Amino acid sequence: MKSEKSEFDLHRFLPFLMHHASEKVSLGFRDIYRDRYRMTRSEWRVLATLGQYGALTATEIVTHTGLHKTKVSRAVFSIEQRRWLRRVQNENDRRVHRLELTSQGQSAFQSLCEAGIAYDKKVRDFLGDADFKRLSDLLTKLNDL
Repeated sequence: MKSEKSEFDLHRFLPFLMHHASEKVSLGFRDIYRDRYRMTRSEWRVLATLGQYGALTATEIVTHTGLHKTKVSRAVFSIEQRRWLRRVQNENDRRVHRLELTSQGQSAFQSLCEAGIAYDKKVRDFLGDADFKRLSDLLTKLNDL
């Protein structure tokens, strides 16, 4: 039995394209933080979030990163073992801890920010300034969907 040709093309399907492009771009930067610091993607996201926003609770990190709370918990534990973050107990509620980067954590964050800027430039050079801006604008718009 011959099936009717569908107009659907998986390789042109936007979620499929976005996923594969995102993975390719993300893996390129992953090689940098993995090789330099032997970090996982979750550890990088937690470190970057604390570096970007300052002291946060684990729940706030979950909100900022979109990571599952168990991944945040594991990443926090690992980063804390490296002495890159410290817990500060909330004086009003002893059950709540704010997490903040130590000077060593700030140093690692700054180093990876510089690498991130260089990686972003590499992608920008590949796409060209106009396409890079257009893509960034469209992705920002899609994130507001």
